[in-house]
Amino acid sequence: MRRIALLLSLALVFGSPSASATSLSQSAIPRIFTSLALAPEMADPSIILIDRSNGEVVYEYNSESMRKPASVMKILSVAAALEYIDPEKRFTTTLSLGVKPGSVVFNGELDPWITTSRKSAIADHRAWIGYLAGKAISAIKEQSGKPVQKIAIKYSGLYAGDVIELRKYFRAKGVITGAIAVPAGEIAQITGEEIVSTRSPTLATMVGYALMWSDNLLAERLARLASHSAGNPLNDVGVSTTFHTLLDAFGIEHSDLRVHDGSGLSKANRVTAKMIGDLLIKLRSDPKFTALYDGLPVGGVSGTLVDRFLKTAPEAVGLIRAKTGTLNGTVSLAGYVDSTDRQYVFVVIADQIPKTYAGAAKARATLDRTLAKIASPIIESAPVLPIEDTTTAMSAA
Repeated sequence: MRRIALLLSLALVFGSPSASATSLSQSAIPRIFTSLALAPEMADPSIILIDRSNGEVVYEYNSESMRKPASVMKILSVAAALEYIDPEKRFTTTLSLGVKPGSVVFNGELDPWITTSRKSAIADHRAWIGYLAGKAISAIKEQSGKPVQKIAIKYSGLYAGDVIELRKYFRAKGVITGAIAVPAGEIAQITGEEIVSTRSPTLATMVGYALMWSDNLLAERLARLASHSAGNPLNDVGVSTTFHTLLDAFGIEHSDLRVHDGSGLSKANRVTAKMIGDLLIKLRSDPKFTALYDGLPVGGVSGTLVDRFLKTAPEAVGLIRAKTGTLNGTVSLAGYVDSTDRQYVFVVIADQIPKTYAGAAKARATLDRTLAKIASPIIESAPVLPIEDTTTAMSAA
């Protein structure tokens, strides 16, 4: 109901969709997207548009060309996470005193929600590394009854980056630390009284956040978690193997896929528009991936698309749900657009544009205006109700 009310209010502000949008025939679409493909500001992009109702490719241009996806790569990361991890899974991290005086034990589950940013912790209700370190110092001080100068850290189920940040925090407080990884099966033997425990939101919630706000670290960790859960290494090689396996399971050609991270920050990543388009078609029809669709930003309404379309193409506000991508020289967008009686999957990767703010802005504006030409609210067919025969009743009267 809230979404319906929002779209109604947007319609009042921006007006109804144009007649051309609501009556646009599918045969006119190739001409529209050819203009996009040949626009100088798009610099020879890679494009695919697919009718979700039947899987028909309505338009494609360089669709099998290997391109730098930028943050569109996150679609693969969260899809893999939802494939290999229970969407309702929550991750717990427990900080305890060690059995040996002067030591603390971190026992985690590779919680991707833990943050090294105090600001992010406050804004998004996330566990903060500094908070855990502070609790450790306080507990050791109470245990020893004197100022803390040294703490021995034993840990399991923490990311290497979090261990580094822990040690930085301790160092800033004048505390010398040593950190030793302990196998999960041995952690209980060295664990004493619990100090504090944190628990993440569900995996589905984290997937939504990673997509909505294009959180690079969270997406990276979700990709590595997926790799770990799939039985692959917790590194870029494992993530690559996991992505290839995922696409193979869906019957999607993936020989051109090149994976160097799960966030899309690496300029060495390579995908094809067709690969991502085919994946989006498959994901939309499987309830397992509902959190992915729900987590995509909505044009002019939420997340990284909150400011898009408002000025460039207001008639498309609320009708496009997609993942953005930005790198120096790359503008990409991949997702779904509502169009009267159907929904299209689209992928546009422009990775050869000028490496300037103006170049990126022009490419985005052109892309937005093109999508607006096919965007219009989905019109549901009203059920046909039987007409009651009142002839007999009238005669009897």
